[in-house]
Amino acid sequence: MADDRRPGDPERDEHLDELPADLDVSQFVGPTVFPDVGRRRIAGSIHLILAATCLTAGLQGDQRGLIGAAVLLGVIGAYHFVAGYHQRLGETDALVAATRAVGFPVGHASAQLAWRGLRSRPTWRILLYSADEPPSMRGLVELDALDGTVLGEYTEVNPEDWSEYGLTG
Repeated sequence: MADDRRPGDPERDEHLDELPADLDVSQFVGPTVFPDVGRRRIAGSIHLILAATCLTAGLQGDQRGLIGAAVLLGVIGAYHFVAGYHQRLGETDALVAATRAVGFPVGHASAQLAWRGLRSRPTWRILLYSADEPPSMRGLVELDALDGTVLGEYTEVNPEDWSEYGLTG
C-alpha cells in the first residue's frame, strides 16, 4: 500500500525522526566497549549457590522438587562456568587483525561480537570497506576473540552502485 501523504502533511511529519537541536558532537565519550563474556561466571556462581541451597533444603525435608531444582540449577551454573571465556582480543585489535587479513587499505569498518559452538566461544565478525571513495573493495573477516586466529576471510569487488550519489567507482 503506497503512502499518498505529502511532505508537510501533519499526519506524516509527526512520525519522522530528527536529531535534537542541541546535539554537540564534541562531547564524544569514547568507543563502544563490549562486555567481557567472562562475566557469565558471575551468573554461574549465583546458580551454583542456589543449587546448593535447594539441595540442602531438599535433603532435609525430603522434597524431590527442590532436589530437581538443585540439579537443574547446578547444570546451568556449570554451563556458565564452561562458557565463561575471558575475551583476550578487543575490538581495536580485531580490526587491526582483519585489516591484515584482507590485504587492502581499510576505510570504514564495523565489528560484531558473536558466539560459535556449544560452549559459545566468542568470535569477532568484521565488515570492512576499502579506503578509496567510493569503496572499490569490501571484505568480511571472522576472528577468534580468544587467540586472534582468522577463521575465515572473504573479499570481493564492491558491487554497490554509488552513481545516484554522484560518486563513480
